[in-house]
Amino acid sequence: MSFPILLNYAVGSVVNVALIAYGSRRLLGVRHFPLTRTVVAGLLGELGGNRIINALASGIHQPSRNVGPALAVIGLGVASSLLLSMAILVAWQALVPYGAVPPPSSWPRRLRARARRTRRYWQIVRIFTRAGLGTLLRGGVALSPSMARSLSGALDSSGVVFVKFGQVLSTRRDLLPPEFTAELGRLQDRVTPLPWPEIEQVLREEQITEEFADIDREPLAAASIAQVHTARLRTGEQVVVKVRRPDVVDLVERDLDIIGRLARRLEFRAAWARTIGVTKLADGFAEALREELDFRVELQNLEAVGPGSGNVVIPYAYADLSSKRVLVMQRLDGRPVTAALADGAGPDADHAGRVQLARDLLGTMLRQIVIDGIFHADPHPGNILLLRDGRLALIDFGSVGRLDSELRAALQRLLLALDRRDPVAVTDALLEVTARPDELDEQALERAVGSLLVRLRGAEAAMGMFAELFRIVARHELSVPPEFAAVFRALSTLEGGLTMLAPGFDIVAEAEQFGRAQLHAFAPTSPTSLKDAVAGEAMTLLPMLRRLPRRVDRITAAVEGGRLSLNIRLLADERERTTIGGWLQQIVITVLAATAGLMAVVLLAIKGGPVLTPTLSLYQFLGYCLLVICSLLALRVLAGIFRAGTRQLPASPPTRSMIMGQRRE
Repeated sequence: MSFPILLNYAVGSVVNVALIAYGSRRLLGVRHFPLTRTVVAGLLGELGGNRIINALASGIHQPSRNVGPALAVIGLGVASSLLLSMAILVAWQALVPYGAVPPPSSWPRRLRARARRTRRYWQIVRIFTRAGLGTLLRGGVALSPSMARSLSGALDSSGVVFVKFGQVLSTRRDLLPPEFTAELGRLQDRVTPLPWPEIEQVLREEQITEEFADIDREPLAAASIAQVHTARLRTGEQVVVKVRRPDVVDLVERDLDIIGRLARRLEFRAAWARTIGVTKLADGFAEALREELDFRVELQNLEAVGPGSGNVVIPYAYADLSSKRVLVMQRLDGRPVTAALADGAGPDADHAGRVQLARDLLGTMLRQIVIDGIFHADPHPGNILLLRDGRLALIDFGSVGRLDSELRAALQRLLLALDRRDPVAVTDALLEVTARPDELDEQALERAVGSLLVRLRGAEAAMGMFAELFRIVARHELSVPPEFAAVFRALSTLEGGLTMLAPGFDIVAEAEQFGRAQLHAFAPTSPTSLKDAVAGEAMTLLPMLRRLPRRVDRITAAVEGGRLSLNIRLLADERERTTIGGWLQQIVITVLAATAGLMAVVLLAIKGGPVLTPTLSLYQFLGYCLLVICSLLALRVLAGIFRAGTRQLPASPPTRSMIMGQRRE
């Protein structure tokens, strides 16, 4: 074969492959198949179509004289090529959805990462097994008090991410037994500080080293995610510099992946894990921890909370000097309340002064929750400083909670009902803010709430009441919004700091006093203010009241005349019309495919008829054509189904999980 003929054949084959690939994508109605898949499917379709054309044309004698049969055979072969290419694309998408396999260029890096992750995974499994928790991982045992200490020890040995996960679990008194929360609450970060050259390298990369007149190379504090150094700006202000550890992102992602795998395994195998929702706990923890890695989130939180007021100080941040890895804040002269009170420090070391500090701290938190709607979501004792001037300070705003006006109003109604010890009002408030299941025994829920309120009369801690209330909610399968879980988690965490400040501090009485003071501040007490409030509400309702008599008269006249009718707009939403239109299109195509298939079977079964070739009759040819049309339509339906399934593969936008119970911005 000469070179020009070979070149023409190659060019013709390339053109045929391109046309078949393009045509198969158009006929399937999917334009986003990867180029590699489309080219491979087109090439295989071209090869298969040539084989079919050669097989059918073998019975045609002198094709130049039998033009009609030859063109029919060629057309059937081209259609078969398209059909084969479409079938390959649909089967490929069904077996290996687009995006399920990463590109080959990333395989070496992914293999190395998978190897490291696998080694770490089996290391964690060995730690849990040596701690006697092998049956816990296999899901063959229920929770018991004897497991609490073993679980705490295993988490402590597994690294900083697992320690932080245990710390978060220790605040979930609504989900875990008291012995578990007590043991997990003893977990503490024990992190070796990074050497100064590594911290200095981060500051140089962020290009802010020139802003400091001097900086202390010895860290003020070292935690799992960052460490803090004191410094002085060139303008003279004393600041603290919070620097993220350079290697923390990879370590966190690796361990979060392992925590997620273990959680899914537990939830699949253990009933107790499904009861408390271990997978949701792990997902919420992962989402919150990833946000803590970005210090810009904490910067926004500090700006939103504000500078504080009264005897509770909140540091301000330097936005122009802060970034994703570095946060520069005002330096507060004080120590964590745990260390300060252990040394006998405090306002004259007297009980009255400590009670006042506890009252100020509780009032600040309640004001942030009930009035401002943005609050510190992790006020554990380590995040509370006792300043040298006798005031308190809240630090570390990497975790905040947010409540909109409706949620704050609902929370106020719930707290007011708890204050009155009214089981009916508490039950109504709970049902207002929770998602009720399909079958709910409201009388049983009301009796359980009433029994709780009777048992907790007197000087019981409010946090214990909230924890028991959450257990009642869980038993009746009510879903508590994560924003409310953030509130109760923050108050439960604050209890430790208040107890350290003033042992015996009556949290219930102080909270009730705060509520009465706020109610008095916002309620109209004088006749003039009451009159103004009523007048304001009346002016708001006046336009509606003016239209009401006319509308009532029209409705009455329509009822008397038998002309009352209801107008209901179905499918008013464009998305609903699009969805139903797509369904109808799929149904019509399916019916057409089935019809073509039945007609093809009938024609292929007919014997005799006009002859196109010695081996192919006209009826058989038409039957094959209808069979191709049936297959094309069926493949188009399947392509639409697999494409819809692929669109649903990505996870829904996480919502806040119950583990952290907070919203971040």
